[in-house]
Amino acid sequence: MEERIEELRERREEASKGGGEERIEAQHDRGKMTARERIDYFLDDDTFHELDQFRTHRAHEFGMDERQIPGDGVVTGYGEVNGRKVFVFAHDFTVFGGSLGEVFAEKVCKVMDLATETGCPIVGLNDSAGARIQEGVKALAGFTDIFHRNQQASGVIPQISAIMGPCAGGAVYSPSITDFTFMVEDTSYMYITGPGVTETVTGEEVTHEELGGASTHATKTGVAHFKEPDEETALDNIRRLLSYLPQNNVEDPPRVDPWDDPDRTPDELTNIVPDAPRKPYDVTDVLGAVLDTDSFFEVNEEFAKNLVVGFGRLDGRSVGVVANQPRVNAGTLTVDASMKGARFVRFCDAFNIPILSFVDVPGYMPGTDQEHRGIIRHGAKLLYAYSEATVPLLTVITRKAYGGAYCVMASKHLGADVNYAWPTAEIAVMGPQGAVNLLYGEELSNADDPDALRDELIEEYRDEFANPYTAADMGYLDDIVEPTETRQRLIADLETFATKREDNPDKKHGNVPL
Repeated sequence: MEERIEELRERREEASKGGGEERIEAQHDRGKMTARERIDYFLDDDTFHELDQFRTHRAHEFGMDERQIPGDGVVTGYGEVNGRKVFVFAHDFTVFGGSLGEVFAEKVCKVMDLATETGCPIVGLNDSAGARIQEGVKALAGFTDIFHRNQQASGVIPQISAIMGPCAGGAVYSPSITDFTFMVEDTSYMYITGPGVTETVTGEEVTHEELGGASTHATKTGVAHFKEPDEETALDNIRRLLSYLPQNNVEDPPRVDPWDDPDRTPDELTNIVPDAPRKPYDVTDVLGAVLDTDSFFEVNEEFAKNLVVGFGRLDGRSVGVVANQPRVNAGTLTVDASMKGARFVRFCDAFNIPILSFVDVPGYMPGTDQEHRGIIRHGAKLLYAYSEATVPLLTVITRKAYGGAYCVMASKHLGADVNYAWPTAEIAVMGPQGAVNLLYGEELSNADDPDALRDELIEEYRDEFANPYTAADMGYLDDIVEPTETRQRLIADLETFATKREDNPDKKHGNVPL
């Protein structure tokens, strides 16, 4: 028995070395951790249970039968993050460049199945050259098996991807289906077609970073929800993200021990909205004052900055936050902002996370660029997402709420549970200046002093329509609150609506305007 135990230990030691010391050193020289180092850093100490450590590929062509490495290029298993169970797989770039073959895919599919069956999040640490060419269509089948499981698990368990090296071709589809994607600056990239083929086909000369680096996907495409300076920060922030999320779609999000006074009345909110209706302010200052101190965790921070989304806490309860950002394009809704907000709202709804919306929106961004990019279709996504949500919806209008954008931003008419406005709120079909020009165009053109008349009419319109009291009189607002009351009211509402149960009509699924 002792000899067999010793053999087991030797095999484990050999498997733990992946592609060998030379390739491990090369990985370190690129500024990257190995698969096992990433898992060890990410999970709570001494909680990792590895699966399929001794599996090897079944390929024989191109000399593959002489290159058998235990684990076959991916490390899989489960462990704990802050005491909660998580399944994980990590591509091992030291073994065949982390390329995916038949057995590799079977290992990943196994942990994905186990995660879904046990109701636990799954985290994928991607660092792969893509499909293993030597295995041909078996590699393509393996990728597709993974994609199918991503779809099946969507909305059932949280799925998180970290891109820590190359991710190209078919390999990009799995991370893009998952709920959140982290990328590491300088060492990670994602694209369907690489720079070489791109230049051959289109004549464009482009670098890996320009084509699909972390900055590109964080700022231009929105594929990367988080851009991190190094792998350690990425793994730390995945741990933080998980702290806001439930284990699965039938659990409530975790509530932590509150550290902030629920009765706190943040005086800074009183003057945070400027008197001048066009003067910008930073909505994250509002979020910082209303939410539990230092609890806001922004998502997609560098993409579509005119809309802010992220997670926070109110009296220790996890909430999703959607807020117009007046300091970027006046907080207007655009194609990118609508898609960003819609996906976030749908994620929160899938995982029972209440949604808190702060509204200061003058409308949709006008112009041929937005119209031709499909603002009608994409703008409808945000409307659709709010309308189908069954989680508690709490809305605060801080200033402007004009036209269709008022309707879309979690209005009472879309099923919001509680709608508040600050006294500074302006709720109307359009802004006073546009309305006056439309309604009194002929009078203004014939006036002796059109500017003076316009100013007078704008003030009359603002007093009559651009205020919260008409909407409150009609029941479209539940109350008009002082800014300093906002935190207390929202905390009380969250407590009240924690038991909310609402079901949409029975159907296979809706047809969101993709």
